[in-house]
Amino acid sequence: MSGTSMDGIDVALIETDGESHVRRLGAAGFPYDAGFRRRLAEALDEAKALREREARPGSLAAVERELTDRHAEAVHRFADENGLDLRDIGVVGFHGQTLLHRPQEGLTVQLGDGPRLAEALGRDVVFDMRAADMRAGGQGAPLIPAYHAALAAGLPDEQRRYPIAFVNIGGISNITAIDGDTAPIAFDSGPGNALIDQWVAREAGIPFDQDGAVASEGHVDTGLAEAYLAAPFFDKPAPKSLDRFDFAVPEPGAGALEDVARTLCFVAAEAVLKAAAHLPATPKTWIVGGGGRKHPAIMADLKAGAARRGARVWLAEEAGLDGDALEAEAWAYLAVRSLKGLPLSWPSTTGCRRPVTGGVLARFTPRQP
Repeated sequence: MSGTSMDGIDVALIETDGESHVRRLGAAGFPYDAGFRRRLAEALDEAKALREREARPGSLAAVERELTDRHAEAVHRFADENGLDLRDIGVVGFHGQTLLHRPQEGLTVQLGDGPRLAEALGRDVVFDMRAADMRAGGQGAPLIPAYHAALAAGLPDEQRRYPIAFVNIGGISNITAIDGDTAPIAFDSGPGNALIDQWVAREAGIPFDQDGAVASEGHVDTGLAEAYLAAPFFDKPAPKSLDRFDFAVPEPGAGALEDVARTLCFVAAEAVLKAAAHLPATPKTWIVGGGGRKHPAIMADLKAGAARRGARVWLAEEAGLDGDALEAEAWAYLAVRSLKGLPLSWPSTTGCRRPVTGGVLARFTPRQP
């Protein structure tokens, strides 16, 4: 899959029955070069005018082909590096790249040609997993909660303190709350890395705040933080989801480079913590994955805020998981659930009218000699 940060492709291999059995077998990331990142950013701008899911005007068709081919190359590289025969793979789950996500319009657009990927890999591919949920009245996101629920049961005793909240801090952050008895509760919680990345890219010409170097020199601008955290989105009841552009990057001149970066880190952390207001009970354990877990300022703010609420924050790795691979693993897990007709979402995770399966199966058909 390729996430909202648009930094590259994550590939993960798991063994699963799509239910309680999950065996994680490895993962790797394959970064995009600067030129392709730029073309993806341009595609996002082009996509703002889309009104139909299948439309690929302008350069979008070409970018979709290239993106699909890059995914195929990443899987082949992963297989070669791990001595894996692709014929041993039962199914591939393909997320692609989200271009547009407007749940209020029932519109979500992911770049990625499932049949083309199936042909390139010689394996069946399940793709386009969000659309069925939207047709059933859901937000189309987040879909990872099904996988989080499977992982929660296998956590070490120290982390398995319910309620458990899994957090993914990507371009946009999302949360899954699990109490061990009922269906998970999940929703997008607010901006994650996207605002920080956009700010330092525009103001400093760097793609992201490597190791928090920029934010480490700054201070939180309380007024700017409060302006973001006063957004109506945070009071909106769950389930809810966001598009990458629902929160705008600060205007030029909003403050010093390092102060605005530090403030946006605080906003990212506080957005996660504010999500607890929409849960039946405050989580006792927070388990954090996604690229944001590597940003020292985000994690410091998140840990401090959770401690004030009597909870503890763990990196995914401290719970025996791979925080970079969780979403790619989830898409593999969801592909198996799709094949078995099991739910990918519930009313408590996306707002759909009933539990919904989803995904489109692109079968690989070998050519006849």
